[in-house]
Amino acid sequence: MTREPQRATLAAVAREAGVSVPTVSKVVNGRTDVASETRRRIEALLVRHGYVARGLGGAQPATRTVEVVFDAMRTPNNLDILFGALEAAAAGGVEVVVGTVPEDPLGAAWARRMAAAHREGLILVTSEINSRQWRQFAEQRIPVVAIDPINLPGPDVPSVGATNFNGGMAATDHLLDLGHRRIGFIEGPTGAMVAVARLHGYHAALAQRGLTSDPALMAAGPFTFEAGFAAALDLLGRTPRPTALFASNDGQALGAIEAARTLGLRVPEDVSVVGFDDINAARWSAPPLTTVRQPFAEMGRVAMRRLLRLIAGEELASPRVELATQLIVRKSTAAA
Repeated sequence: MTREPQRATLAAVAREAGVSVPTVSKVVNGRTDVASETRRRIEALLVRHGYVARGLGGAQPATRTVEVVFDAMRTPNNLDILFGALEAAAAGGVEVVVGTVPEDPLGAAWARRMAAAHREGLILVTSEINSRQWRQFAEQRIPVVAIDPINLPGPDVPSVGATNFNGGMAATDHLLDLGHRRIGFIEGPTGAMVAVARLHGYHAALAQRGLTSDPALMAAGPFTFEAGFAAALDLLGRTPRPTALFASNDGQALGAIEAARTLGLRVPEDVSVVGFDDINAARWSAPPLTTVRQPFAEMGRVAMRRLLRLIAGEELASPRVELATQLIVRKSTAAA
């Protein structure tokens, strides 16, 4: 079980008052859209429980805020994640501040700044967090939920992701069903949890068909168009060349399509291409990209709901939640 350190909680007040946590949050924040009798009952319980909002000297901030922290705002899926988080935060009666990982995330100053700014919790998106950082936030009593973390400092860290292994299998199975046997794989960043899971899915799908993974059909690089372009140029220049490419994200896949075009190869007549993510550009590419869809907005919603539960002092049944991926077949794949 994952649990926020013991303190007087909004959840305890809500249970005794017979109302929801968002209703108690509205009273704490001075909102007027709560019935007078309900407000008086909640205020009395807040006093009885000794509830004090987190912050320096116990000062009460004007509004309750959480922060959504990105490693960088360069990937299209970040907006979908943020949209989902904002939607869930609004339903929970909290405001959202958006930030990026500081230059020195290992120092204790980051956690202290978050406490001084009255952040009640953080969502870290595709960021790396180690045990030291985790302890620093815990010492400031700031719960953290990670979305697609690069790594995990321990099994109890609350996180939200997608079924990357299953998605990797589904993409590879699709190509195998089309008759492809020489399937090139463009890996993601070394050590990234999502990249490793997709790679394992690729291996598993081949193994289920009695095929072995060929290192000569694999290349690696970051989740970028440029990396996909370079990797595909390399793979498609080998003899015999692969008849299909599975890229670890859509940016790489779009780069692979451009590499095929540069080499005078047609997609999908000469080489099939599959991506992963289903960003908007996947629908607009020429040809439209077959890919594995991740439910980014729902990942943001679920992460925010889990964070609000931790803030309220509730327990999580499981630290890890994985949402289902879905294979989206478009025009970039065809029979071998």
